[in-house]
Amino acid sequence: MKFANIPLNGLHRCALVDAAGQRCWPIADLVPGFDGDIVELIARYEELKNQLVAKGDGLPLDGMRLLAPIERPPRNIFCVGKNYAEHAVEFSKSGFDSSAKEGEHAPEAPVVFTKAFSSIIGPGDAIPPHAQLVRQLDYEAELAVVIGKGGRGIRKADAFGHVFGYTIVNDVTARDLQKLHRQWFLGKSLDGFCPMGPFVVSGDEVDATRLDVKCWVNGELRQHANTAQLIFDIPTLIETISAAIELLPGDVIATGTPAGVGIGFTPPRFLQSGDTVRIEIQGLGVLENRIG
Repeated sequence: MKFANIPLNGLHRCALVDAAGQRCWPIADLVPGFDGDIVELIARYEELKNQLVAKGDGLPLDGMRLLAPIERPPRNIFCVGKNYAEHAVEFSKSGFDSSAKEGEHAPEAPVVFTKAFSSIIGPGDAIPPHAQLVRQLDYEAELAVVIGKGGRGIRKADAFGHVFGYTIVNDVTARDLQKLHRQWFLGKSLDGFCPMGPFVVSGDEVDATRLDVKCWVNGELRQHANTAQLIFDIPTLIETISAAIELLPGDVIATGTPAGVGIGFTPPRFLQSGDTVRIEIQGLGVLENRIG
């Protein structure tokens, strides 16, 4: 199944979307009395899933401004750094990585940090450049995992049973702040620095171990990789995080970005006002945002 967050009669409503991404049906029309967001839908999915059947013509998505599918996750977004080998190398060589050991390229364990949930914006929303503070603005195309069944101490063998689905995230980063503060939270958590969407696609619809990830800036292909190239796969990430923190329904885990970010070029190619970043992940749709 595929779900979106849509504006309807002045409210934000979660909706079931058809396979082609052309029409949608508000969940409130399919499940009498349901008034929640996608996080609540995920938490109640086993109870409600048999009622999630399209009825009638629904609403056309063409021309509709989609919202971020998960506007309010239970807490900050879990993020993973340096999780593609070629990106780990380009980051190490860039001079912006204060986290690596001397001579290290690939990390020995997942590098986990968080990104403030208040940074989330939707497809088509403008990414604020924060020009008064930021001079080195960068993009990072990422597959994001959405947790369905929560839990602590989840084993890798059981991990996919805890996944509800997947979405796209652009882990926008102020490289100058990332370098200055020697940690990643501030440089990645400015307002508007987490475009997300357009949909949440359930795990039975895609094979997350074999998804192409592509990112264009102003029509130029900058990033192209496959999730089969992740250093630490999705089960490893779920096992690692849940060993320390109980995962909750609706939690989001951004799995890392491939090589080709702005700091990977010589000289670096940072984003400027007016630039457009377009991310496509196989089976999940297209997330496109312009720098304001």
